[in-house]
Amino acid sequence: MGNSRFNIVSSSPEETIAAGEQLARHLGPGSVVALRGGLGVGKTYFAKGIAQGLGVQEEVTSPTYTIISEYEGRLPFYHIDAYRLQGDSDFSNIGGEEVLYGTGVSVIEWSERLSAMIPEDAIVVEIELLEQGQRNIQIRSQKI
Repeated sequence: MGNSRFNIVSSSPEETIAAGEQLARHLGPGSVVALRGGLGVGKTYFAKGIAQGLGVQEEVTSPTYTIISEYEGRLPFYHIDAYRLQGDSDFSNIGGEEVLYGTGVSVIEWSERLSAMIPEDAIVVEIELLEQGQRNIQIRSQKI
């Protein structure tokens, strides 16, 4: 299967959420979305959009201190924040593999900290800050 690449320019948190909602339409059981980008670029807003697109009713917040937050939607939604992890072994020690290779949708902020754990067919979303507060959202996938 070939690689797909999409670019979206977002001018607001609402547009970043909408981009996540659009991606959610293409996700199924076992999908992994690896989010990358610096502090404050909008990774959590994008994750909120995916959650909304999956029908999650609860308010999705950054899981920085809990590391993994689980929500119910049309599929289980796992919001993972790897910022405080020291690497793949930390994630494995808290049962991260069960989440990643389960039947839900896993969205990982700071996914570059878990490079060995990210499945090859994960959807990679890189968000970067542009001038005037806009964000460039680049989505790469072998699946969509």
